[in-house]
Amino acid sequence: MAVWNPWRGCHKKSEGCANCYIHRADARKGIDTDKIYKTEEFYKPIEKDKKGNYKIKSGQTVFLCFNSDFFVEEADDWRKEAWEMMKIREDLHFLFLTKRIERFPIGLPEDFQDGYNNVTICTTIENQNRADERLSVLKTLPIKHKMITIQPMLEKINILDFLDDTIECVVVGGESGSNVRPLDYEWVLDIREQCIKKNVSFEFRQLGSIFIKDGNTYKVSRQNLCAQARKATINYSRM
Repeated sequence: MAVWNPWRGCHKKSEGCANCYIHRADARKGIDTDKIYKTEEFYKPIEKDKKGNYKIKSGQTVFLCFNSDFFVEEADDWRKEAWEMMKIREDLHFLFLTKRIERFPIGLPEDFQDGYNNVTICTTIENQNRADERLSVLKTLPIKHKMITIQPMLEKINILDFLDDTIECVVVGGESGSNVRPLDYEWVLDIREQCIKKNVSFEFRQLGSIFIKDGNTYKVSRQNLCAQARKATINYSRM
């Protein structure tokens, strides 16, 4: 696994961004998250060592833009070059999340056609309005590997009409931190049933710091959010 953040910074986009962990962490450090800038690792995927070998070894998954959004507006002039590096490193698999899927065509390479084999694009949603808005766009786009992340999940959501063979996995999770919005386990199980019905893989990534189950509300420590989700053993792999 590798991480590549060619640029940093992001603007809050919708309801799911209200308690964004990046904005919270930056605020504690006195960093202005709304300032978007290129980082020193912009060319990280194609950097080589003294022997001429790529520093990022072949076969890895590269998590891209996890401190920003790949389609953030200020990166429009940089994105084409980022796509080019992904094409050069066909031996790596790049994965990124976005709340700006409607901006997908901007700066898209001419040879993208029906998508690069080594890129997974994950559209994030948080409520029914954002699901209808973003997934209706995602459904029309020429992307070979598509995922959906519902995190933070803020309400019960119906995505059944958007689940087809092009969606490889749906990931669900809650918010972490204090004064966050609750995650109801019934919402999670409902998404799981939708995925099973459409034979789409499902992953329960993490509880919310405020977690509701069987009508009871629990406060869960940050370090236990992912472990407790795994203990639920409700993940589903497509047949």
